[in-house]
Amino acid sequence: MFQSISYYSTNHKTETAGFREALLKGLAPDNGLYMPDHLPHIDTSFIRNLSRKDYHETAFETARLFLREEIKDTDLYGLVQDAYDFEVPIENIYERKYIMRLDQGPTASFKDFAARLMGRLMQHFLAQENRNMLILTATSGDTGSAIANAFYGLDNIQVVVLYPEKEVTSRQRKQMTTLRKNIRIIALNGKFDDCQALVKKAFSDHDLDDLNLSSANSINIGRLIPQSFYYIYAYSRTANADEQENIIFSVPSGNFGNVMGGLLAWKMGLPVRRFVVATNENDEVPVYWQTGSYKSIVPSRNCISSAMNVGHPSNMARLVTLYGGMMDETGKIMKDPDVEQMRRDIFAISISDKKTIETIAGVYNKHKVILEPHGAAGWAGLLEDFRVHPRDADPGQLCVSLETAHPAKFPDEIRRVIGIDPELPPSMKGLDQMEETYDKLDNNYEIFKEYLKDNY
Repeated sequence: MFQSISYYSTNHKTETAGFREALLKGLAPDNGLYMPDHLPHIDTSFIRNLSRKDYHETAFETARLFLREEIKDTDLYGLVQDAYDFEVPIENIYERKYIMRLDQGPTASFKDFAARLMGRLMQHFLAQENRNMLILTATSGDTGSAIANAFYGLDNIQVVVLYPEKEVTSRQRKQMTTLRKNIRIIALNGKFDDCQALVKKAFSDHDLDDLNLSSANSINIGRLIPQSFYYIYAYSRTANADEQENIIFSVPSGNFGNVMGGLLAWKMGLPVRRFVVATNENDEVPVYWQTGSYKSIVPSRNCISSAMNVGHPSNMARLVTLYGGMMDETGKIMKDPDVEQMRRDIFAISISDKKTIETIAGVYNKHKVILEPHGAAGWAGLLEDFRVHPRDADPGQLCVSLETAHPAKFPDEIRRVIGIDPELPPSMKGLDQMEETYDKLDNNYEIFKEYLKDNY
């Protein structure tokens, strides 16, 4: 029997909301992140029925478990079909070890999966209410381009994206800065965490209430839920559902929205044995696993896997909540979670730039497969898991590592390591010759606030 899902704040200081309200608000009024008060259940028959379906059909069947009271099935199917009009390759590397390439969307990044459906859902609800919205988003690399492209040209939505000026590749930048219309891009003289801090402060600033602000970062529940779909899809395409076998996922992680999507799928009933969380040298989470003490990294460390340069992942508040604890928006733990259970479920490992480069070279030399830095960190994390848990390396153990961006987004690094210039996907052809438009701001909230008031 279906039970309505409400969404509560991880700070527990505000009333629950329905999905529409949580989606359009982005951040809860008490600065917490929205979480579902319970999750729908999926079983082997649900998964078995998806085994031959296209990705958009898997996404629809899963999305309607959350949204059946919010949107008609016919409308939802149309939005999902429009959002997911690209392939989702699952590539066998050896034995039962796979890479899922989440890099075939319009910005060649896994962020397309969440951003495209979220944008369409927002536009659908805003059109019904005949109102407009201003989206503020911070990006460490791929989020900004995915959001800018997903919302580009939508009638009811304006978008402002902040990125750290010196920490994205030229192609990541151009995927944002070559757009116009309802999109504005700001290069901030600072780090990703500075960008994120400005966005969060704007949300809590009542002087800006008339701008009708919302977020499209992974703090928005509308991005989190769609990120559960591809875990279910990967399992349905690789596992023997009749045997209820358990899968291991390895997830390159920065702001931790990606792995949170996987954890939601697992809590819904997806048979997962373990998650491998691979960070770069921003190792605040692996250190937390080791010591039981959480401490943000300020400033975040600049690594070649730039989208993971996050010194305090926003979604840690959700992860802590999932395990019975409470963390506020600053990273202070107000109530301890079950850290021992977290360690059993999630193997957290920091992958250095040196190890990332070695992995890109090693995977290409051994398997003739090209990985970009984030996917290489994920694969390296999986190999570290095999070292620590030898049973996971068993030939019969099903493992899927996530490749979160296309190698062509990191041409300099790929050329330097394996001497190959990755072929551009169709979505990136001609990008290098396009004209850019963007603004530059110092890392100062009052300057950012005046920018918003002057332009909107």
